[in-house]
Amino acid sequence: MLGDDAELTAAVLAAQDGDETAFRTVYRAVHPRLLGYIRTLVGDPDAEDVASEAWLQIARDLERFSGDADRFRGWAARIARNRALDHIRMRGRRPAIGGDETELAGRAAESDTAGEAMEALATGSALSLIAQLPQDQAEAVVLRVVVGLDAKTAAETLGKRPGAVRTAAHRGLKRLAELLGDDPESPHVLDALPPPRKPRDRAVMPAGVTHMRARTQKGM
Repeated sequence: MLGDDAELTAAVLAAQDGDETAFRTVYRAVHPRLLGYIRTLVGDPDAEDVASEAWLQIARDLERFSGDADRFRGWAARIARNRALDHIRMRGRRPAIGGDETELAGRAAESDTAGEAMEALATGSALSLIAQLPQDQAEAVVLRVVVGLDAKTAAETLGKRPGAVRTAAHRGLKRLAELLGDDPESPHVLDALPPPRKPRDRAVMPAGVTHMRARTQKGM
């Protein structure tokens, strides 16, 4: 465990001891990609609200978490997924996300490698297309590509077997690769995933998360 993962693990441990600065570090490291996952489930208009609810629960329950950076990302994704599914149940259905296939099809001439295709999937414009995949494929792709979970952790998040998640991710990536002009039969699509991006310094926690964290620590 090196680099960003080691730093995230250390930040989580410090946040559990009540370090507010460490909690902000955890938030900056995890939030952007977690928000991308939530967008595929509930759509852009509601994603920020659902993410805020997820972070309030993460802050409240953090003292009960145990594990390293990978496990934390999976744990946070499960919380986000539960909040998103609650939101969908209240609304009645999964939303139709804006955007169409031309958003990625137009990139075909420039994206002739699996690496470029996977890099494109980390962009906001691609998330709208991913959300139009069948939900099992969309979730598998985003958890593997955007959130950066391995198959086992993604499977735990979704309550499925790792093999089922790998299959769903492969099918989703195959369809997206076709739209990007990649070789749809490439057996190494998942091997070309981009490395996790470093968080932006300007990321700010939604209102209420810091206050909830402070109240949580006072009650320990």
